[in-house]
Amino acid sequence: MEHADLARWIDAYERAWRTEGTAALAQLFTAQATYRPAPYASPVHGLQDIAAFWESARDAAGDVFTMTWEPIAVEGDVAVVRVQVDYRAPAVQSYRDLWIIALDPDGRCRSFEEWPFFPGQPLSAAASGSPDAAG
Repeated sequence: MEHADLARWIDAYERAWRTEGTAALAQLFTAQATYRPAPYASPVHGLQDIAAFWESARDAAGDVFTMTWEPIAVEGDVAVVRVQVDYRAPAVQSYRDLWIIALDPDGRCRSFEEWPFFPGQPLSAAASGSPDAAG
């Protein structure tokens, strides 16, 4: 994967997120792609389920946000990218994500994993009040 391939894919991803409906997903993801929205979340499998996930995850295609990104590592067909997303409407919220993206030779994603972080997110199990916290 070249930087230009990665840039094309991320630009298309952002356009698709901003566009009503999910028709653009077929150009972004392979038919059998997996999409993991968080490191410990179960992956979503296939275009139909990814489309349903997208529709449930976004408030509307008209969400007002800015998005910037920078590659952290590219190795073969896999890239790790740092993404900053700042939503302004319908709610104000900022996220910094790490995306792990594996592209097929045709430029479509076969595996997507997101590691979302946001202000105020607990930095440890103890800070989150998790019963799994060591103590």
